[in-house]
Amino acid sequence: MAVNKEGAQLIPGVSRLSRSQRYAKRGLFLMKNKVAVPRKASDRKAAARDEKPTDVNVDLVKALTHKKSSLYPADTLRKPKVNHKSNRPAALKETISPGSVLILLAGRFRGKRVVFLKQLESGLLLVTGPYRVNGVPMRRVNQAYVIATSAKVDVSDVTIPENINDSYFSREQEPKLKGTEEEFFGENAVKKAVPSHKAADQKTIDNQIIPKIRSQNMLASYLRSSFSLSKGQAPHLMKF
Repeated sequence: MAVNKEGAQLIPGVSRLSRSQRYAKRGLFLMKNKVAVPRKASDRKAAARDEKPTDVNVDLVKALTHKKSSLYPADTLRKPKVNHKSNRPAALKETISPGSVLILLAGRFRGKRVVFLKQLESGLLLVTGPYRVNGVPMRRVNQAYVIATSAKVDVSDVTIPENINDSYFSREQEPKLKGTEEEFFGENAVKKAVPSHKAADQKTIDNQIIPKIRSQNMLASYLRSSFSLSKGQAPHLMKF
């Protein structure tokens, strides 16, 4: 059986491919929804002049240009994972109550003993040294990084200012560096001063708590001492 040079026909008049195969090979299924455009420029101008823009034509063009592909995308698209959790403050541990002495396990003052005042709206704990006893000011700490002890201070009648909340501890925005050599090497750096209103609030809290600490024997020296572990000591086996 002979095949012509082009390979499209077996013999003159007999095609090698069926009608559906020729349709698929030419890719005519991709041009099914395209609008026929006149070849001559004069015919195109006449067709554009006669055609009036209607809402139907606009919808048709949108449908043709935004046709959804039936093929799979080349890359696997990752869908963002939906988070159904709601942010709720952590419940306070049973071993922690207002006035409890806590041991800090992380942060700048790790190893220090502080007095717990109250739990803030975010779930963090408001604690103080007091500052005049062991140098720890009012801070926010996570209860996951503290050890509750059996020591306790009576803070039932201690008045905490209402302005001491989570936003009270937010950092102030600092001016951006200009990129000079002096700023890079820290020359002529000015030490940050504690705001006057925060120093006044700290003094107010200290004046209320320190008399209660001094009324208990050895409690002041207990707060001044730092917590540490030596070799062979397991904190989970200790009683504080």
